[in-house]
Amino acid sequence: MGSSATSRNRQGSAGRRKGPEKPVVKAPVYAIRIEQVKTVFAEVQKWKFPADSVLSAWFRMNKSLGSRDRAEVAEAVFDILRNLRRYRQFAESGVGSSLQRLAILGLSSTLGHDAIRAVLSDEENAWLEHLQTIDLNALSPAVRGSLPDWLYEHFSKLDNADSLIAALNEKAPLDLRVNSFKTDRDTVLAAFKDSPAEQFEPQPTPYSPWGIRLNGKPAINRWPLFENGSLEVQDEGSQILGMLVSPRRGEMVIDFCAGAGGKTLLLGALMRSTGRLYAFDVSAARLAKAKPRVARSGLSNVTPVVIANENDARVKRLAGKAHRVLVDAPCTGMGTLRRNPDLKWRQAPKDVAELAALQASILASASRCVAPGGRLVYSTCSVLPEENEQQVERFLQNHPDFTLLHVNQVLGDRCPNLVMENEYLRLRPDVHGTDGFFAAVLERRKKEEVSGPVEGMPANDNRSS
Repeated sequence: MGSSATSRNRQGSAGRRKGPEKPVVKAPVYAIRIEQVKTVFAEVQKWKFPADSVLSAWFRMNKSLGSRDRAEVAEAVFDILRNLRRYRQFAESGVGSSLQRLAILGLSSTLGHDAIRAVLSDEENAWLEHLQTIDLNALSPAVRGSLPDWLYEHFSKLDNADSLIAALNEKAPLDLRVNSFKTDRDTVLAAFKDSPAEQFEPQPTPYSPWGIRLNGKPAINRWPLFENGSLEVQDEGSQILGMLVSPRRGEMVIDFCAGAGGKTLLLGALMRSTGRLYAFDVSAARLAKAKPRVARSGLSNVTPVVIANENDARVKRLAGKAHRVLVDAPCTGMGTLRRNPDLKWRQAPKDVAELAALQASILASASRCVAPGGRLVYSTCSVLPEENEQQVERFLQNHPDFTLLHVNQVLGDRCPNLVMENEYLRLRPDVHGTDGFFAAVLERRKKEEVSGPVEGMPANDNRSS
């Protein structure tokens, strides 16, 4: 009997081992999402790399995530960056870690409280509901606008500062530019009908004749029109800069700070792939990104040139030869906070001073390339006068052989809806729906119009050595 019982026990034990395993209980998706946002933002707030680079690296390490997962993580992280100072003040109350509370605020803002309510504790839900009762107007302007004190001080001096700050804290639409060398806007808009693009409500931009604005962030790199070079991603404000340069066929044109080549491609299309178009940049990596874009565009007049600095010998060899020179200078990027909200946390007052010095040096060097009668277009994606008007005013004081042209005169009837009050191009998201851009058009006097030596310019400036 004992042996029989032992046998039965063994069989029962074996049977239990072979029985069905208990199901693994998965955490609700938004509990996982909170952890994902916390993980990514913890890396972002080290401020070592741009936020979009951190996100891209994290997505590469988490390839199993679907497009919806990626979008929700990215939107929440960028929402936290836009509202970081206000969210940090809110996060001083509540329970859990401050990182947990920031992630909850970002997801609540982008998905809605109801979407995450079930995965929050009673205390967290009560905290979120309490925050809804706070009068934002009772907060200090810098906290309400979620700006560091030094940057709020700069912005507060600008016209309609509150409106500008609010607009820079909103999400930006996606602007596309039609490659006029291959097609036109009407043809592209017609092709968008009854296509995946239609759900993003494509509309022509109000100022640029090549711009199309989308409501949303589709993966356009998979669209046939993008793959064949008919479309590029480019903010409408950046497109207008191309109109200010207004290169002609057969001319020599220099894009002095070409980066990844967005403006270079527009200039090449306006030149109908004729003449010579030099794309200068100090970063070989950035210029390398331009190569596949140039290949898709169909342009054959673009020559990428990696330079050591603004005084490179290859720059000096073009002294006095270029009909048009565009200097889209390195800047704080304070006009692009809708797209790059981390910039306001990754920079400090000293960066403005350092960039202003670099801008002055680049502008002076680039000006030497301009032929008599040619034009120099200086631009930034900033709204700070230190990088814009003040920079141009100092340049003109030191270079009396250049004169400032009114942008309305330069644009003429090509952009009838855009009228500036003074000589400069000043674009703002709250007024024009574009990123914040600044530009000035400077024309070099012809030799017969210049008398005597020019201060700040070498006597042999026009030599071709």
